[in-house]
Amino acid sequence: MTDDPFQCRCVLCHDYGDRDEADRVDLTVIEHVQQHGWHVVMVPEDEIGPGFAYTIGLAHTHGGPELAMFGLDARPMHRMLNRLGAKSAEGAVLADGQRHTDVVDGRQVELRQVDLRWYRTFFGRAIGFYRRPPFPVLQVAWPDVDGRFHWDELSEDGHQQSQPQLWLPPREHPVGVWTTDL
Repeated sequence: MTDDPFQCRCVLCHDYGDRDEADRVDLTVIEHVQQHGWHVVMVPEDEIGPGFAYTIGLAHTHGGPELAMFGLDARPMHRMLNRLGAKSAEGAVLADGQRHTDVVDGRQVELRQVDLRWYRTFFGRAIGFYRRPPFPVLQVAWPDVDGRFHWDELSEDGHQQSQPQLWLPPREHPVGVWTTDL
């Protein structure tokens, strides 16, 4: 996030002259943002890689950052993102480096600011909604059963590969499943 306050440029705040071209998914995103304050995009695991999920609309509706999670089943990530989204809706300020204990089975998650250079790789629908970066995004990192995060050298290799480290610029990210298309 920059020092400048977020200026919403989304399709709800501005008429870009192409509203009649929105597809079914775009219309669903818009409807959910209008009705609930945000929408959660769920990308299930497939042969290419692990699943991920992210919000669209928290910045528009509540002035807070969008949230993204990686490496778990889509439905549990959806629930966890909704728990954090509800905190934002209640006025909580979600920020880089914060830890929250009421998101994943009583264990802490840590919020990390996503580097802008990852947006096109992971957040295409959000770019379509906001029309252009920057909009704030925090990665919600979850720990292993021993409470270690995936950047911790002592965590198991499988856990280290389960989530990207999107706060790092792509060229500095460890090589793995999250960087195969870069």
